[in-house]
Amino acid sequence: MNLDEVLEYLNNQKEVVALSEVHKQMHLYNAEAQKITMEINNKYHEHDELCKLFFELIGKPLDLTFNLFPPFYTDFGKNITIGKNVFINSSCHFQDQGGITIQDGALIGHNVTIATLNHGIKVEDRHNLYPKPVVVGKNVWIGSNSTILQGVTIGDGAIVGAGSIVTKDVPSNCIVVGNPARLVRKVE
Repeated sequence: MNLDEVLEYLNNQKEVVALSEVHKQMHLYNAEAQKITMEINNKYHEHDELCKLFFELIGKPLDLTFNLFPPFYTDFGKNITIGKNVFINSSCHFQDQGGITIQDGALIGHNVTIATLNHGIKVEDRHNLYPKPVVVGKNVWIGSNSTILQGVTIGDGAIVGAGSIVTKDVPSNCIVVGNPARLVRKVE
């Protein structure tokens, strides 16, 4: 399987059976992501060079208004899409096999985890993976130490309070906090 076939499989939210061909391919891209993130994380890079490395990691166009404070971790890299004027703070962890889209103007705080995979519930399916995308809307602010779980869409202009665990969609221009994250008010 080539990368396009792997991405099509994952983006169609098909079950990834442990040790299947798509699972093996995911591990190959994991090794590539490790190499690139090691380069990003283990020495200083000027902005343009950092953007070039991140482009190599995700394999998609990247606007030079993008800003990243390393370290940054991902276990796949090839299913991340980044808009313009996006800021990702240090120590973020992206599990992107199911797809992560971060739209224009989004701010991602320290230590944010975005997870797009889940495991089977039954013991015999526990090693199988179930991908679902995460979409972060325009001008969203995700506070430090938050976790965004698979299948969640965060609407434009929303705020996720620090330390929140987001398990359900967040409406546009709303503030959510807690574990699980709950709506506390609208953005004025």
